[in-house]
Amino acid sequence: MGPPPVRRPPLPGPASFDVAIVGAGFTGLWTAYYLISADPSVRVAVLESEYAGFGASGRNGGWCSALLPSSVPTLARRYGRAPAVALQRAMNATVDEVGRVCAAEGISCDFHKGGTVVVARSPAQVSRAAEAVASSASFGFDDLTLLTAAEAAARLRATSVLGGVFTPHCAAIQPASLVRGLASVVSAKGVSVYEGTPVTALRPGAAETPFGTVRAPVVVRATEGYTASLPGYGRAVAPIYSLMVATPPLPASTWAEIGLADRETFSDFRHLIIYGQRTADGRLAFGGRGAPYHFGSSVSPSFDREPAVFRALRETLGTLFPVLGALPEITHSWGGPLGVTRDWTASVGLDRASGLGWAGGYVGDGVGTSNLAGRTLADLILGHDSDLVRLPWVGHRSRRWEPEPLRWLGINAALRATASADAAEARSGRPTRLAALVERLTGH
Repeated sequence: MGPPPVRRPPLPGPASFDVAIVGAGFTGLWTAYYLISADPSVRVAVLESEYAGFGASGRNGGWCSALLPSSVPTLARRYGRAPAVALQRAMNATVDEVGRVCAAEGISCDFHKGGTVVVARSPAQVSRAAEAVASSASFGFDDLTLLTAAEAAARLRATSVLGGVFTPHCAAIQPASLVRGLASVVSAKGVSVYEGTPVTALRPGAAETPFGTVRAPVVVRATEGYTASLPGYGRAVAPIYSLMVATPPLPASTWAEIGLADRETFSDFRHLIIYGQRTADGRLAFGGRGAPYHFGSSVSPSFDREPAVFRALRETLGTLFPVLGALPEITHSWGGPLGVTRDWTASVGLDRASGLGWAGGYVGDGVGTSNLAGRTLADLILGHDSDLVRLPWVGHRSRRWEPEPLRWLGINAALRATASADAAEARSGRPTRLAALVERLTGH
């Protein structure tokens, strides 16, 4: 992640704007960017408790992908076939839109669209790969390609590769560089970005801070994994932790044994999510889920570091790529919360009666999704009639999470079930009933 940037000044006192955005992560900053680009006269303030990109936007795995937290079949069951397809096509186009803005605005974030390879390393995973491609094709998407063992290994030479899939709809990025670059761009365009300015409460027409009230006809909540800290939102979004490690820059000889020659992002078909990329400076950045959910949707810097999870990530790297050693050398390790709604569905919306807007619930797939959300929010706020405002996630309301202790019991039980399903598959080589339950729980 590098050292934190020098903070911008906090809010100097009570103020009024046309739009107040709470959170200077990707969602808030993309919303500000498209607002000010469409209408430079709009007075926009972004209020951030720490610094731009402090949360998941600056700590993620660097996948600018077209992934949505709910699969297209799940979305089709909820919204209908055509709306689900339209949303996925909008996401596919979003990857190129992020690249376009980076080029146009001179944001240097190592953007490279090399696609994603997901390898299958067991017979059960091979079956899931084939099912994923067949499902994608049934909705008219022919760009998710089924790979043979040789084709998959040509992209990623992990152990025990039996096949896989490839999609072109992903770019590897340096996320902290993108979010900080975006903050600089919107500041230069006239957006007021106030850092060190926590919002303690939201209500129609106002955001409360320790430095005074910011009044605005439109107030946008863009707080993702930190949403539960706002009064009245404790059960809206559950913060689930994802952790990462990174190797030192690896020599060319090592990369020759690993692959990723086109900087493809990568994963496999296990249930407990892993993700990785080859960084522009030659590191292997690798992350995964598995850290516990904390009672009461608590978020704390102390939760960013789970030694057992970091060790498991190192061991998984060693298993996937023996050239790195059983416990690969790690120079960086970090983590943070991502936002999960009760139905694993992202949404964006604006309640015109109250002026309260929102976007989030990305379940870890927010780098690209937040851009689409920001463009959509800008159109909603400005009253523009566009294809974006008619996408089916607009106005979706996820039901609230259960109260504690049910939330703590349920989420952590699901995390354990996910790990158990992978262990059972590793022993038998076949899908398990537990795995099927996990897939239903996660919207797939």
